[in-house]
Amino acid sequence: MTATVVSSAGVEELGKETGGRTAFWLLPAIAAALTIGQLAWVRTADLDSIEERSLTNDVVLGNLWEHVQLVVISTAVVVAIGVPLGILLSRRAARHLRAPVLVVANAGQAIPSIGILVLLALIFGVGFKMAVIALVAYALLPILRNTIIGLQQVDEFIIDAARGMGLSRGEILRRVELPLAVPVILAGVRVSLILNVGVATLATYTNAGGLGDLIERGIVLNRMPILVTGCVLTIALALMVDWVAGVAEKLLSPKGL
Repeated sequence: MTATVVSSAGVEELGKETGGRTAFWLLPAIAAALTIGQLAWVRTADLDSIEERSLTNDVVLGNLWEHVQLVVISTAVVVAIGVPLGILLSRRAARHLRAPVLVVANAGQAIPSIGILVLLALIFGVGFKMAVIALVAYALLPILRNTIIGLQQVDEFIIDAARGMGLSRGEILRRVELPLAVPVILAGVRVSLILNVGVATLATYTNAGGLGDLIERGIVLNRMPILVTGCVLTIALALMVDWVAGVAEKLLSPKGL
């Protein structure tokens, strides 16, 4: 199984598959338009001193960078936990553990996100690390479930053929099962990313920063420019994350799937 080579030709081919270049670049174009429009509005609006201090470039970019860090780090941790755990639970020897683990993962997502943040704040205190733990607990289910489903849907005839070729269990997993399960696993990663972008706005209530700082400040101070800026940037970030994840999902999927 050879690795997929990512090139400019591959990106252009992907654009054609998704309905042409216009459709392919639609999400980043919308995100850019939202961001530029919001910045233009803020620069021309009649802001008071509080709004001016809250919407300086340093403050806005700092909040945006904190938000990106929360999303990237928490998703990386979720992948590092969810994929290996999903592989383990997809094995026959661990089938009796599958239901209890999925129940716990379901509970993490069933509990309101603000509830998880508050509970973990009481246990671990406030701050960036605690917010990452909460995001991991909230976003674990899609990756864990998709890893299990992706591996379980691999046709038994393919696995039997691999055994007939003399491949060991580890080689079958690495060279046959995982490549075939990649599209489903990446779909779970994509869902987790989008969940984390939205839930990370609540990290402000645990002193973890992010775009939620702008949203919360706008609500508390009743300053619409601050509130709208936080909301628009969160939407733009979610659109960009979804687009990047979609591109990665297409490019990393084995050819022919």
